[in-house]
Amino acid sequence: MNFPDNLRYTKDHEWIRIEDDTAVIGITDFAQSELGDIVYVDVNTIGKTLKREEVFGTVEAVKTVSDLFLPVSGTILELNADLNANPELVNQDPYVKGWMVKVKMNNPSEANELMDKAAYTALVGH
Repeated sequence: MNFPDNLRYTKDHEWIRIEDDTAVIGITDFAQSELGDIVYVDVNTIGKTLKREEVFGTVEAVKTVSDLFLPVSGTILELNADLNANPELVNQDPYVKGWMVKVKMNNPSEANELMDKAAYTALVGH
């Protein structure tokens, strides 16, 4: 399993990368492996302001649909358009090509409350 050092993680298996006041968010390598082949990413919250831990979309795999929870409060700015035609990018490269949304953070300090690599690795047992 790959869990980059420069990211923060949630108990719900989302990751977040901070770029100034914007957060790039996706699901972890562990999450995509547990879900299996991802066939669709549905985010209908573009332009909406959500609170931390609210559902911002869903990810659909062959056998299941899972909610996606926002790690920090903010406004959903953008969906990774490449996922419309190629949702399998989440399986192939969850941290670079398979990112899901960009969010303008309301309170960037919320990210400090998320898990680092060591804590997340302990959570998932890898």
